[in-house]
Amino acid sequence: MRDSSDVSDRTIFHAIFSTMPIMFGYISGGIAFGLLLTSKGIPWIFAPLMSLFVYAGSMQFIAIQFFLSNANFFTIAIVTLLINCRHMLYGLSMLEKFNLTGKFKPYMIFTLTDETYALLTTLKEPKSVNKSKFYIYISTLNHFYWVFGTIIGAIMGNAIKFNTKGLDFTLTALFLVILLEQLRSYKTRLPLWIGATCAIGSIFVVGKENMLLPSIIFSTLFLIIFKRTVTAQNELN
Repeated sequence: MRDSSDVSDRTIFHAIFSTMPIMFGYISGGIAFGLLLTSKGIPWIFAPLMSLFVYAGSMQFIAIQFFLSNANFFTIAIVTLLINCRHMLYGLSMLEKFNLTGKFKPYMIFTLTDETYALLTTLKEPKSVNKSKFYIYISTLNHFYWVFGTIIGAIMGNAIKFNTKGLDFTLTALFLVILLEQLRSYKTRLPLWIGATCAIGSIFVVGKENMLLPSIIFSTLFLIIFKRTVTAQNELN
């Protein structure tokens, strides 16, 4: 019989190894957020607190502008919903895995970012790991990377003045890297063309400011419609 401590050690090791690409992106992204927030004259402590209790990536960068413009609660709520509504769709597809995590399920839902979702949906868990702990470790590590990077950036920004132009592109760059990794792991390109077509079509119909929600909805609908075709092509290739 395999020792439980040995399984736990293997699980942690595989989780750390699996999250290394996200570690570099999240620490650098967190540093960028911390620097940007403090450069606007906002107390540095808000950076780690937001990363710990909000943990919303790109929405945290947008929130800086809300702070500066004294935006009302209704505006913040609507913009947040429109930007992060995709996570509701993410969550629905992750329920089976999250049910394995027991009492940690609410935390798994809270920490489901784009990058964590991409990792959990493309990774094949090694047979030597505890699946539920593997998922928990991945989510916890990614959360830690983001908070840690934010603390570094906030402290640096509070002590040293930086030119923060372009720092808000950090998360976009990380998301592109994750996208490329998914394209490499998936054999068919049909989901890519569906997503790209829906995104471009939404820009033409409702404009780039409002394209996110309709593009996600239509992409999801078309992927459901063509699910069998996508699965068949992926297995065939």
